[in-house]
Amino acid sequence: MDKKIYLNNLYDYYGSLFTDKQQRYFEDYYFADLSLSEIAENNQVSRNAVHGQIKIVEEKLLFYEEKLKLYEKSLKIKELIQGLDQETRKKIEEWI
Repeated sequence: MDKKIYLNNLYDYYGSLFTDKQQRYFEDYYFADLSLSEIAENNQVSRNAVHGQIKIVEEKLLFYEEKLKLYEKSLKIKELIQGLDQETRKKIEEWI
């Protein structure tokens, strides 16, 4: 899986664990596809500051998934429910 897609998926699970600033930088970089320079200019900080915060978020996302495995478990659950009847599958998908 592409690293960018993987990090975006992990962010869906763990994004709320980060500060507002870290969330803003990560979302600007990965979702809005802004460059480090653009993010730095928009937030009146250095490019290095932005880069450092994005790296921290990336490392923590990987750490959280390594320990908690929420994304991995979600994929396994989705795989398991494919064999269930439509009504049961729909009920389970509402929970996850």
